[in-house]
Amino acid sequence: MSENADTVGTDEKPHATEATESASAIPPEELEQLTDDIIAAMKTVYDPEIPVDIYELGLIYKVDISDDRDVLIDMTLTAPGCPVAGTMPIMVEDAVRTVEGVGDVRVNMTFDPPWDPSRMSDEARVALNMY
Repeated sequence: MSENADTVGTDEKPHATEATESASAIPPEELEQLTDDIIAAMKTVYDPEIPVDIYELGLIYKVDISDDRDVLIDMTLTAPGCPVAGTMPIMVEDAVRTVEGVGDVRVNMTFDPPWDPSRMSDEARVALNMY
């Protein structure tokens, strides 16, 4: 990743879209479209035990897009012992690689901070009847 990476993060609240204002080599309109396309790709990946996509579940903590359009994703799972721990990062990488214009894709798994239901979007809460 380059020093001028742009970030879409979900650390403070689920689905906060925060592109850093660093001097990116990617034009702003293109970066916005690339970010939207990456999010759309991640939303095609579902936890097999929960009928909600990983983005709405709040499993994506951070997405960095470098000037070379390489993508680094920090994500978690609902629990460290989740049966898809070995395959979920590959599923996310494969989905994001389908986005036109994306370079290399790497997914880092983290459990710090641990996931909890407060990270879910309103859409996920409705889908899971958690209101």
